[in-house]
Amino acid sequence: MPEAEPDLTHMRIRIEGYVQAVGYRNFVIGEAMRLGVDGWIRNRSDGTVEALLSGPNAAVETLVGLCMRGPPGSRVGNVELHKAEAPAEKGFRRRPSL
Repeated sequence: MPEAEPDLTHMRIRIEGYVQAVGYRNFVIGEAMRLGVDGWIRNRSDGTVEALLSGPNAAVETLVGLCMRGPPGSRVGNVELHKAEAPAEKGFRRRPSL
């Protein structure tokens, strides 16, 4: 087992507010790739955005902070954070809406 394992965080987040049709997913994908965070993001039919973030603690914490702010034009009302399992794949991708 790699020694770095305890330094990894796996988090499922749900973002509420004005976060669809404003470039929110593209914003998160770009920031995740810049920070080296694995996972995915998708729109949900209830108007929220859901994401799975996995990577070094500091990178995931930074990305969560960026998700709380969002891109220009978005208005984040609430972000729910939940522990999660690591994603099966490396990289960060957009998933189909649910």
